[in-house]
This record gives sequence, structure tokens and C-alpha cells, in this order.
Amino acid sequence: MKIASPQLLNELTDLTKQHLSYIQQLKALPDQALTQKADATSWSALECIEHLNRYGHFYLPEISRQIAETRTEAVPVFKSGWLGNYFANSMLPKEKLNKMKTFAAMNPLNSPIDRTVIDTFMLQLQTMLDLLQQCRSVNLNTIKTSISISSLIKLKLGDTLRVVIYHNERHVKQIARAIQ
Repeated sequence: MKIASPQLLNELTDLTKQHLSYIQQLKALPDQALTQKADATSWSALECIEHLNRYGHFYLPEISRQIAETRTEAVPVFKSGWLGNYFANSMLPKEKLNKMKTFAAMNPLNSPIDRTVIDTFMLQLQTMLDLLQQCRSVNLNTIKTSISISSLIKLKLGDTLRVVIYHNERHVKQIARAIQ
């Protein structure tokens, strides 16, 4: 995938702003709506948010650190790596839900959580918006970040941003289904 770097950052920024707006609306819902589940193995809305928080705890500092440690200048075009493109596209929600197994440490099922996870996620989304702004002055192709499943695998910064934000999109849609 090849895309103008500013266009990619604009699209990811818009998606993140949509997520933030949607999550803010959840604060007005009663606890019952946020904790209901379709069945014993499904996640509630709050569990979905906690899952996203767990990934944010890894990715946001990693992205921030790599931006700060690498001196590069922005380039006009981002060219996705094959692995990064695969991971990013696999995160996008599909018409027919493509369920994915999550790692135990990232699985919030039946964890003791409350609605404070909403505030945490809102802060993470705001941090992501700040990082997306910083990314406008760096090279999305040459900065590499580790991924949560292995520190041996590195993705281009542009791909990492896509993976994280598409993963958020996937679970924001899951949250909407959970509260219906």
C-alpha cells in the first residue's frame, strides 16, 4: 500500500477523533448497559475498553519513545511493509465478524473493572491524537516500533499506527454491538 503521508495521518486522526467522540458518549450510559454480555464468553463494553487500554499501555509509550529517539524528517509518501500491511488489514472489522483469539494477558474477560476504564481510554485516545500530530514531522517509513506479541518483530511507524487505530476501530464496533 502506498499513500501520501499527510493523507494517512489525516485518515487516522479522523478515525481516532470518531472513537473519542463515541467513547465520550458511553459515559452517559448506565452501568447495566456497559456491563451486559451476550453470553458468558462475550466481552461487555467495559471489557472491550479494558482490552484496548491494555494494548494502549504497550503501544503508546513505544510509539512515543521511537519518535523521540529517531531524528528523521517527514517524507511525502508512506509505503507499507508487507507484514505491517497484513497486520493492519487483519485488524479492520469485516462485514462477517472475523473473530480473533487474544493473548491471555490482553483478555479482560471477567476482570474486576469499572467505568474508570472509559476515562483511561479517553486519555489514551487523546495521547494518540498528540502522537499523530508529532508524526507529521517524522519519517513514517524509517522509524520502526516493536509489536506487542514480539520485540523481535518491528513494523514501520506508519503500519504500527494503522494496526493500533484499526484495532481500536474493530473493538469500537464490538462495543456498539455489546450495548445494543
